[in-house]
Amino acid sequence: MGEQLWYRSLYWRIALGFVALLAVLLVLQGFVFLWMTGRMTELFPSRSPAQLAASIASDLSVALAEQTGLDADAYVKSHYGTSYHGYVVVLTNGTTIVSHRISPPPNLARMARGRLFFGRGGDRPGPDLSRGRGGRGRDFGPDRGEFGRGGPGRGGPDRDQFGPGSDRGGPPGGVEFANIVVNDAVVGVVGVPLEPPPFLVAVRDLGPSLGFVALALLATGTAVAALVIFRPTRRRLQQLQDAARALGAGEIGVRAPESGKDEVTALSRAFNEMAEQLETRTQALEQADRTRRQLLADVSHELTTPLAAIRGYVETLGMPDVRLDQRTRGRYLQIVTDEAQRLQDIIGDLLELARLEGGGGSLRADHVPVAYLLERVQHRHAPAVAERHIALATCQAPAAQGLVGDQNRLEQALQNLVANAIRHTPDRGTVTVSALVDDDALVLRVDDTGPGIDPEHLPHIFDRFYKADQSRTGTATPSGSGLGLSIVQAIVVRHGGTVRASNGASGGARVEIRLPMRRQA
Repeated sequence: MGEQLWYRSLYWRIALGFVALLAVLLVLQGFVFLWMTGRMTELFPSRSPAQLAASIASDLSVALAEQTGLDADAYVKSHYGTSYHGYVVVLTNGTTIVSHRISPPPNLARMARGRLFFGRGGDRPGPDLSRGRGGRGRDFGPDRGEFGRGGPGRGGPDRDQFGPGSDRGGPPGGVEFANIVVNDAVVGVVGVPLEPPPFLVAVRDLGPSLGFVALALLATGTAVAALVIFRPTRRRLQQLQDAARALGAGEIGVRAPESGKDEVTALSRAFNEMAEQLETRTQALEQADRTRRQLLADVSHELTTPLAAIRGYVETLGMPDVRLDQRTRGRYLQIVTDEAQRLQDIIGDLLELARLEGGGGSLRADHVPVAYLLERVQHRHAPAVAERHIALATCQAPAAQGLVGDQNRLEQALQNLVANAIRHTPDRGTVTVSALVDDDALVLRVDDTGPGIDPEHLPHIFDRFYKADQSRTGTATPSGSGLGLSIVQAIVVRHGGTVRASNGASGGARVEIRLPMRRQA
């Protein structure tokens, strides 16, 4: 698998997914906040206490002027009952209206009554309200209005009367007052403390709503994250887990899905590669086990045949009541000797094949002249080909001078091929040994004029004890042990080459060895 792209990473997808989810939640929370802003404007007001006092005073002034017998208490509570600022409204008819959502300071009502009836926060009688004098001996003329900056008819606030540090026990932050004026006469006063409302009021009033909204958004966000981010990953991991369990149970053909391009896909691909390797090894082990069983059966069969012959003839020779002439006895002893030699050859070939295939013994790295190999073939098989009138021809290309390898082993391989070809070539046939160069490889080719090899036997002729004599009729000599071509293959493979069998253009068999010109280190 190539380098993991960052935007396909599962971890980045989870991180970005949470960032996006958090952004969505913040946007939703913002909308909720905006929705609740209307309820919070009084808690965190955009207008000051002075503006609130002036607003209450102005509204009551208009309402009292328009409606005779107005229920001031009901009017104020209906219009300002949701205010998060404490306030007190005192009328000259003795009516006192106190905010019910936020309790005003304890002395605020007394201060408002003192402000209305005495012109101060105390109990001492103040100036005549009808003359327009009040507030710490200050003279409020026509331009200023009665009782402070608001003046008659304006409902304006006056913070001069009870500011911070008042000696009458007022609120620590001071008080804003506004006069309620009807027909140019002060009929009441509104007092609003400058101290902001306590934060616990917001928690008490808005906390349940905000908590419910937060929990709902949290549950929704968690559900979305689980469905969109984690559920697909969990499903794929579950499939991978099921595949791992199936593989552990012996189902070597199981594979995990490789959908996607993140870390889970990389893990699934690594698991599948492991499963394929395990399947390959399992199949190799099964094949090796079948080969071992077949080898044991073949060895048992091949060893049993000469042993049975030896035992039969020895028992015959040992019978006291069986009289054999000297010639018959000699023939029996010769058969026993031949079968014993055959048994020895089979055992020797088996040991040599096991040593070659197991990597036992080191191969020498000598310069091997091709002319020497061809000459040794001529000398070794001269008596056999002369007896059967078989022509043994050699052909060497100019470029095929030599190679690096173990001379004795290479000669053994070539001798086995020639012996096998002579064995399956009819009398007066021809066996040709050629040496040529093809693509930097030395090719040793052995052709015969025998009946060839049936195509179904070609893939198996290098197997141990495999004999295809039934497809190569016309032979004049019995077949060998069935290990010669297996030994040839083992020698060639140890030299880094290949060997293959086919049928030539003339119909006979062709076995071809390809060896590198320079042996690999």
